[in-house]
Order: sequence, then structure tokens, then C-alpha cells
Amino acid sequence: MTTLVAQMTKDELIEVIESIIERKLFEIFTGFEEEVELKQSVRDRLLRQKRMVAQGERGQSFDSVVQQLGLG
Repeated sequence: MTTLVAQMTKDELIEVIESIIERKLFEIFTGFEEEVELKQSVRDRLLRQKRMVAQGERGQSFDSVVQQLGLG
């Protein structure tokens, strides 16, 4: 299926962007336990988020983050 960005709804575009970011972060941090030295608090948070994503949780919505950062 080929869809132009111009044909997407705002929600569809947000979903695509979130999916890409999530996939890239997963690629970056897969196996990080052996390769990178992190502060314990950062390591704990990343592992907690990894478990939450595996359970199907998605985190905050894009709109919520935009509002929190005062960008919208």
C-alpha cells in the first residue's frame, strides 16, 4: 500500500511517526545492557519502558507532549 503524506489524516501521520520513532529507539537500545554504560536510573527507566511497550502500552500521545512543551 502506498499512501502519500498529503492523503493521511493528522492521526494517521502521528501514528506513523510514533511507530518509526519507537522502532528506531528499539533498534538503538536492543542489547544495550552489554554495550553501553548508563546511570542506573536511566537503565531502570529504559527497561521499564521496554516492558511497557512489550505489553502494548504506547505512552503519552503526541498532542499531550506538544502541549507540555508549549509547542502547540
